[in-house]
Amino acid sequence: MRRRGRHVRAERTAAAPRDASARRRVTWAARVGVWLVRLLGMTWRFRVTEDDSVRRLRAAGQPIIFALWHGQLLPLLYHHRGEGVVVLISEHSDGEIIARIATAFGFGTVRGSTSRGAARALLELARVLESGRDLAVTPDGPRGPAKSYAPGVLVVAQRTGAPVIGAVATTTSAWRLKSWDRFLIPKPFARVNVTYTDAQRIEAPNARQAAAGADAMRQAMERAEQRIGV
Repeated sequence: MRRRGRHVRAERTAAAPRDASARRRVTWAARVGVWLVRLLGMTWRFRVTEDDSVRRLRAAGQPIIFALWHGQLLPLLYHHRGEGVVVLISEHSDGEIIARIATAFGFGTVRGSTSRGAARALLELARVLESGRDLAVTPDGPRGPAKSYAPGVLVVAQRTGAPVIGAVATTTSAWRLKSWDRFLIPKPFARVNVTYTDAQRIEAPNARQAAAGADAMRQAMERAEQRIGV
């Protein structure tokens, strides 16, 4: 029994440095990421269209649910920096890096997913909207498939009455990561085109019928992308 106890203590002692090393890597990556995004973003030229619904709803004090593709997260985060939008971000290690970068640019964060552990996340998202803040969700995150539309965002909209607006971005010049979402990083001095779908209120009688509208929302975002050249 003593040997086993010593073995367990040794495992814990070995795990602690690994955990500390992982935290340091996340901290370092987030700090570097913030500065890189700042430097790149200062050179980007944004062209924004079809944002009438966004401006009208904000003028009326109506919280909005923004739906955006995971691969287009970076330019849209930069465009909406400093607005106090709350972003749903996964609890994976890469999610921690994104969360720290988002916080540095004035976003709030909720950690979780509308697919895994959905009940807790949906409750947190509803509270965000009830507090009067806008919300941003990637319906194809955190693991894809790319540009699929998980219905959790529509369930939140149905429960809270908040309208959903799809936000999409394209660029004239970009790097694409070799990830499942082909993560988009606009190059220096690229023009970034941002556009939005019409605001949609989900007036379904229950969550199941609300979720049935996911494909129509996906198609609306696809049409918005086509307008700006995807």
